[in-house]
Amino acid sequence: MVVNASTGETLLAYHQRERLPMASITKLMTVLVALEHAKLDDVVTVDGEAAAVGESSIYLRPGERLTVRELVEAALIQSANDAAVALASYVGHGDVDAFVAMMNRKARELGLTDTRFANPDGLDAPGHYSSARDLTRLAQVAMHDPVVRSIVRRRVARISGGRTLHTWNDLLSTFPSVIGVKTGHTSRAGWSEVAAARGPGVTVYATILGEPSRSARDDDLTRLLAWGLAQYRVVPVVRAGHVYASAAVPWGKRPLALAADRRVLRVVRVGRRLVQRVVAPTVVSLPVRRGERLGEVAVYDRGALVARVALRATRSISRPGVLARVGWYAKRTLRHVWSWLS
Repeated sequence: MVVNASTGETLLAYHQRERLPMASITKLMTVLVALEHAKLDDVVTVDGEAAAVGESSIYLRPGERLTVRELVEAALIQSANDAAVALASYVGHGDVDAFVAMMNRKARELGLTDTRFANPDGLDAPGHYSSARDLTRLAQVAMHDPVVRSIVRRRVARISGGRTLHTWNDLLSTFPSVIGVKTGHTSRAGWSEVAAARGPGVTVYATILGEPSRSARDDDLTRLLAWGLAQYRVVPVVRAGHVYASAAVPWGKRPLALAADRRVLRVVRVGRRLVQRVVAPTVVSLPVRRGERLGEVAVYDRGALVARVALRATRSISRPGVLARVGWYAKRTLRHVWSWLS
């Protein structure tokens, strides 16, 4: 699934609601719930359940003390299962199942209808699944938290116990625009990831589940993100000084040009037509001052207003005096008489 984060527009989707194992992308919800119920500087004493969790880990020891921030960093950067369970045990007051219930309540709150959690670490388990659509949404919500946002773009971090954390997100090194967010891998889930990349004025999320290899996941996500960013350009939808309308002027004077008073840049979808609506008088009354507001230009994208700019007179025009007006009437009368005679 590929999504424009700013507008929510889905750019590309294939089986986006298919329920599949999500592996360590689970930890986005683990961290989200933990940060709602704990402070970053809280100190967590690691229990035996967390220390016993295998596979991807930072080898926590029972009785070891780390801050919530350190455990969040370990869970998001190195995808440490033991760190995720330590957070769950701390927030759940020793009851990891209670914490998982909190994760599922949060999923319902966010409208993740294709998601169910069975654990906080993402290891394969019956009834533990999500979809590309839901995980894209979850990643966007998690990235609203400045702590998460700052952590998931780091490739290396150091925490207590002399530990150095290394990210599993290869795109942070190979795709300069990538700003996160989370990878995942198990034997059932395959190689999966939700990635976000920021271009000029737009952020695009791409989610892939169940790739056969790490390199395939990286290659396909690179193509999807590059394609998604290429769908947008920053363009001037209104140009400063451009004449968008003209109005007739009485007393025989030449028409008055009405121009936009400023430039407006917007991010637009490539190939999508914008609609320009100009509201301006067809005839102006004198006098007119240069810079006087005499209308507006509005630009719409699929019915949504994206820009509105005033149109202003490009020159001053004074009202003619009595003699000039009499002369104008006399000339007009002569023209009419001549046309009748001819």
